[in-house]
Amino acid sequence: MHALLVSTGTVALAEIGDKTQLLALLLAARFRKPWPIAWGILTATLVNHAISAWFGAEISEWLSPEVLRWVVAGSFLAVALWTLKPDTLDENEKLPAHGAFIATTIAFFLAEIGDKTQVATVLLAAKYTPLWQVITGTTLGMLIANLPVVWLGHRFADRLPLKLARTVAAVVFLALAAWVAMYGIG
Repeated sequence: MHALLVSTGTVALAEIGDKTQLLALLLAARFRKPWPIAWGILTATLVNHAISAWFGAEISEWLSPEVLRWVVAGSFLAVALWTLKPDTLDENEKLPAHGAFIATTIAFFLAEIGDKTQVATVLLAAKYTPLWQVITGTTLGMLIANLPVVWLGHRFADRLPLKLARTVAAVVFLALAAWVAMYGIG
């Protein structure tokens, strides 16, 4: 259960203020259909994070424990610094003209490619087992951060202390980097 809890908390914190959270707000304002949007977020995240976690687990098989230790520690440090930079969503970004579920699934899947939460999923899967707990945890983290935005819209997003949330997420990633550097993988 440790992998599940760490993955959930890490991704939930990293997602605060992320572009996919802004995308959730945009989709909620456009479609005003929270359930299809929620199912689209779940679908896209499950697929994206399952692929990412599998990749992270594979990397851990290819590299020696010592090399993997420093790659993961350095990557967690990079994600900590990346987390401090606020994300923005281009105002002219076009959303698919399909229904809310299809539009959300496509938009979220594409927005997650190369995103810090996807990188975090790869790193968490390289460090923690079993893989299903990492996938479940990172998916839950995404839902914890995004579903309130879908249901509460602008009122909720305007009240989030985004700078504080980014700082806390950066500290979590920094702590993970230090932990891996000191104790290694596993």
